[in-house]
This record gives sequence, C-alpha cells and structure tokens, in this order.
Amino acid sequence: MPTGVMIPARNVPSMIGRNGNVGGLGSSSGLSLGQPNMMEGQLHPLDMTQNTSESDIAARLRDDEFDSTKSGSENHEGASGDDQEPRPKKKRYHRHTQHQIQEMEAFFKECPHPDDKQRKELSRELGLEPLQVKFWFQNKRTQMKTQHERHENTQLRSENEKLRADNMRYREALSNATCPNCGGPTAIGEMSFDEHHLRLENARLREEIDRISAIAAKYVGKPVVNYPLLSPPIPPRPLDLGVGNFGGQPGIGGEMYGAADLLRSISAPTEADKPMIIELAVAAMEELIRMAQVGEPLWMSSIDGTTTVLNEDEYVRIFPRGIGPKPTGFKCEASRETAVVIMNHISLVEILMDADQWSTVFSGIVSKAMTLEVLSTGVAGNYNGALQVMTSEFQVPSPLVPTRESYYVRYCKQHGDGTWAVVDVSLDNLRPSPAVRCRRRPSGCLIQEMPNGYSKVIWVEHVEVDDRGVHNLYKQLVSSGKAFGAKRWVATLDRQCERLASVLATNIPTGEVGVITNQDGRKSMLKLAERMVISFCAGVSASTAHTWTTLSGTGADDVRVMTRKSVDDPGRPPGIVLSAATSFWLHVPPKRVFDFLRDENTRNEWDILSNGGVVQEMAHIANGRDTGNCVSLLRVNSANSSQSNMLILQESSTDQTASFVIYAPVDIVAMNVVLNGGDPDYVALLPSGFAILPDGTTGGIGETTTGGSLLTVAFQILVDSVPTAKLSLGSVATVNNLIACTVERIKASLSCDNA
Repeated sequence: MPTGVMIPARNVPSMIGRNGNVGGLGSSSGLSLGQPNMMEGQLHPLDMTQNTSESDIAARLRDDEFDSTKSGSENHEGASGDDQEPRPKKKRYHRHTQHQIQEMEAFFKECPHPDDKQRKELSRELGLEPLQVKFWFQNKRTQMKTQHERHENTQLRSENEKLRADNMRYREALSNATCPNCGGPTAIGEMSFDEHHLRLENARLREEIDRISAIAAKYVGKPVVNYPLLSPPIPPRPLDLGVGNFGGQPGIGGEMYGAADLLRSISAPTEADKPMIIELAVAAMEELIRMAQVGEPLWMSSIDGTTTVLNEDEYVRIFPRGIGPKPTGFKCEASRETAVVIMNHISLVEILMDADQWSTVFSGIVSKAMTLEVLSTGVAGNYNGALQVMTSEFQVPSPLVPTRESYYVRYCKQHGDGTWAVVDVSLDNLRPSPAVRCRRRPSGCLIQEMPNGYSKVIWVEHVEVDDRGVHNLYKQLVSSGKAFGAKRWVATLDRQCERLASVLATNIPTGEVGVITNQDGRKSMLKLAERMVISFCAGVSASTAHTWTTLSGTGADDVRVMTRKSVDDPGRPPGIVLSAATSFWLHVPPKRVFDFLRDENTRNEWDILSNGGVVQEMAHIANGRDTGNCVSLLRVNSANSSQSNMLILQESSTDQTASFVIYAPVDIVAMNVVLNGGDPDYVALLPSGFAILPDGTTGGIGETTTGGSLLTVAFQILVDSVPTAKLSLGSVATVNNLIACTVERIKASLSCDNA
C-alpha cells in the first residue's frame, strides 16, 4: 500500500443538504467543494399523472395522511373468524418510508414552517407530493405543540409542589423564630418570609466559612481571611471548540490508541493524608500570591534584562517551610510571566479547575491529566475554595525530551472581587518514590478581571527537576526555562484564547477565501483542525504511554518509530498506524523555518507525497493576530493525470515560544460534510507535521530572532488496514526513507535560502 495514503472515513452518516447538495459520504467520487447541486440529475421527481387535479390530490391526502408522522407503525385490521360480518372497506393509509420521515424530521428541526418553494423542493427530493409534505408538517407541528404543553404542565405541577413544600417549611420556621435582640419569640408579622429565608441561608454560609477557616487555622497556625459571600453558582461549561470532548474521548492522555495510562496506578489520598494536603494547599496559596506580587530581591532581572530570575537564597529565607529541601541532583527552574488575554476571569478559572478542559487548552504542554479526588468543590457553588488531587504529565513536542510526571494538589481561591488564584504543589512526599524526577513547588497563576472580557494573568512556574535524561540538543532550551517555564504557559494560553475567540466570532472576515460559505462550516472545520492538533501533540513526545524504537542513524538524527493499533475509532482509520519522528538542529531562525513549511508555494520542495503536484489553497481561516495563525484546506493537483487529486487539512500556529505546522490528508467526500456544517468527529485523520522550537540561545520566536531552530518532524502512516496484521520490515524501511528524505530536502532548501 503506498505510504501517506489515507483510507476514507468509516461510519460517517450521510447528510443531504437543504438545497440538494450531498453533505455526507454518498456516492460522489469527485471533488465538489463549493459547487451547488452536487447530486442534481440523480434525484427522482415524483411521477404524477398529468390530468390529476390539485383538489383531487388534496382530498385524497386529507383522508389518508392521518398517521403519516408515525415512524413504522402498522395499521392492520384482521378478522378473528369466518363467521364475522363483513366490515366496510377501510381506506388504505399511506405510510412514508423511514428515509422520508428522517429527512422531514431533520428539515423540521431547522424550519418547522417551510414555504411553498421549500415544500416543493423537499417533495422533489423525497419523491412525495407537495401536499403530502404540507400535511406532514401540519401534523408534526400539532404533535410538537401537544408535547410542549404536556411538558409545561408537568413543570408547573412540579414547581407547584416545590412551592407548597417551601411554604410549609417557612411556616414552621416562622413559628420557631426568635428575636435577634432579646432572644424571645417573634410575633407574627415582624419578619417577612424573604427576610427569614435570607437569615437561614446566611447562617448556613457562616457555618461553612467557619468550618473551612478552622481547618486552615489548625494546620497553618494562624487564622485565614473569611471568604466573602459570593454570587450564585456558575456551572462549568465546555468551550465551543469542543474543548474537553473530542470524538467522545475522555481527556487527552493515555486513552489515545488504548495505551496504558501509567498515571492511573497512583491511588487517591487516604483520610490520614488529607489534613497534610490541606496544610500544604493553604501555605502554597499564600506563597504563590507573594511570588506573583513581590519584586526584588526575591526576583532579580537577568543580565540582558528580558527575564526575571529567582534568588534562591532569598526564597529559602522568606519561605522556610514547604515541601522540604531540594533533592540531590535536582535543578531549580523558576520563572514568572505576565500577559493580558482575551478571556474573562471566570472562564479561565473553569478551564484550570477542569482536568479535561485544561489538558485540551494546553495540549502542547500537557500530555496527560487526571483528577484523582475532589476534596472540596468550593463555597457557594463556585470554585472558591475548591481543592482537588491531580496527576499530570508535561511534555516538549520531541521524543528527545523525557516527560515530567507530577502528583499534586490544586487549590483555587478568590481574593476580593474579580481576582482569583489557582496554585499547584507536589504531594510526592506522601508517596515517596525513587522514580520521581520532578517536584512542583507552589506554581500557578493570579487572574485579575479587566474590562471588555479581558483578564490579566501573572503566571509563576517553580519546579525542581532531574533533567539528566534530556538530549544534548535540548539541554540549553530546557535549562533556560523556555521549554516548561511560565513564558511557555502564558504564550500557549494567549494563543488558545485567540483560537477560541475566532471560533466564537459571528462575522466571517473578508480575508477568508475559498469554499467555506457558512458559519457552521467554518466552525466544523476549526473543530476538525483542533482535533488534528491535539492528536499530533499527543503522539510526538516521549510520553510514558509510548514506546519509541530507534531505527537508524547516530546521535540527533536517529529516527524513532512506534506502532499503534486503531480499532473502533471513527476519528482514525482502522488498522496499524506507524509513527516516525526525528529532531534536529537548523542554523536558521524559527520564524524562517515556520514561514517556509507553512507556505503552500514551497511545499513541493519538501513534501514527497505531493509528488510534484501543484498545491492550491481552497479555503483559509485566520484564527490569530499573526498572519501565520490559520487553518487551510489545500488541494494537490497531481502532475500525473492518472492519479486523483488529494485534499490536505493544515493548521499553522505560532507564538513567542513555539510554532507548529500540522497537516493530514482528508477524504474528499468527508470534507464536504464538514464544509456543510456536519459533525467533524467522524472524519478519519492521521496527522503529521512539524514542531519548531528556538534552540535556547536567544529570547524566542520572532522577526528579530537570530538563533537557530530545533525542528521535530513526525509522520503517521497507515501501513495496514487490518488491525491484527503484523508489521512488515518493508513498511518500516519505507517510512524511515520517507522521513530521511524529507529532512534532507528541508535542510537543502533552507541552506540555499540562508546562503
């Protein structure tokens, strides 16, 4: 089987557009993006006798349309014996087919009151008469109205019962009420029901506050400021990008491809551990606030003045307690960064306190995350005072940098109006293990509300780590703090807030071109691109869920491969997937590498699978301030007329610390579903691409950066569509040659440009 060839998506439901277009995986074999009436000529109009009058049809339909909205009910009347008297002949009811009912049900959801033109179009598509369609919609509206009224009656009855119970409770409370001044009984009429209800609620909240304050004071040694009374609870909500639930996958980590999640072996804390956890969390919160707000001498400016450096001696003097001294052989990495992001403070808190949303937004840094136990859900229904034990794995997008696993508690607290803090601190001292290579000292962020839906974020990242397993290529980048430091977290958050804002935008910018003609198609394409990016990031690092095998070469140019089996996953083609990745250094600034790889005009210089074809951008969606932040749909017009054209979905993304160019071949028919606003979770993807990082010698990625680049190339190729098949050495050799040739082409092209 040729490498790089994607098989079509499986089990994608078909969808017929309202204007006659096919939006599903039908029988269309050619590209028909943006072309109306794809199936015109294949629809069969209803055969009608020419001399049948409309009034005759209407009369007949009114008689036999009674049960047309029923899906599959049989109207049979049978005789029980020969001795029964003959009954009048009943009219034959016309029963619609299941397909006709499904299509009219789908149309009804979008437009319950179709006009004449729409009814005629629908009748032509379904092989019905226009009056049949008209009566079906009349019956359906009557049916929905009846159901709605029944539901309203049920709700009103329930509310009535609740009010009656509240009334009885208030009457009982009123009879037992006492005067707040003298302590005597209260006379009827001196206190309203509302006032008494507020007093009861206030007493309950005060008890909750006193309980938490007492726990904190017991273990920290001093009282804690009382929690303010808060607004009504705000339920957490997933992001519109599909954040937290991509293709039905819980989270992002070891669930991928059925890999064993090593973090699941860590158990939840015992009851004896919880007092210690509360003590650590409260102390860590106090430390984070001071770390975020205090300047010199705790934080000193670097030599070049671009960053701040933690004064470790001053830190030990100010915070003598904590999680203990630094282990032997560990290095300290501490950084602080401030930014203003386009997201309100409540949404940011919800993302940070939900493991699935958090690992999705930070998919380039967090390879796995899981909440082991929730010790407190917070006060008054929101995240103020929430406390949860978590385990996570942090990554750099390269197989040459080991991931960092951490077992910690996350604590959220509100500090005045519009200011929140979320802090992490390691719990490894509760589970001593020689395998621990990373400890999180109090790290997290301070979030301050700003006007117009913006938030100011001060991020502090403070870890102690054994980085001896890091490859020499990445040692300078990791030791500088740019791989796992606060700047990386803040830059990623800022970029993700931009992406979300672009999805929520109601107007389509004029700069967007191509075959996307509606807002639903735009959202579906952005959601598909996000799933592609998350899948790429989850499969390119040295995660504990992966087993990389070195194929050939020496030193940094080794190609590492691994195999995965994909079964019963609509988002990936079934079979054996071979992943290959390699990382190497280029004496070219990261911005130059990024611009070269994302440009469709230079794709022929490195993409072997395009086979010399002309690459054309068919759709373009900008999703960030930088012009390089966009999602594109590319068509490779094969130079060989005997070969079919290929579609490629590509997202390019860049921030101050990292850049990505990620792409995947997509099925033409499946892509039509997405462009018509269909569900993108059923489009099979095998993403490949590039992760571009600075080499650590300069500040980061930008126009003025002059340092080199660390480039990771990763391919995913379906080598056999049978999941139980054995991997052949020929397939491994082919993938090895493919990635080696791609690397050589990139080096040659960029060397010529740099000469």
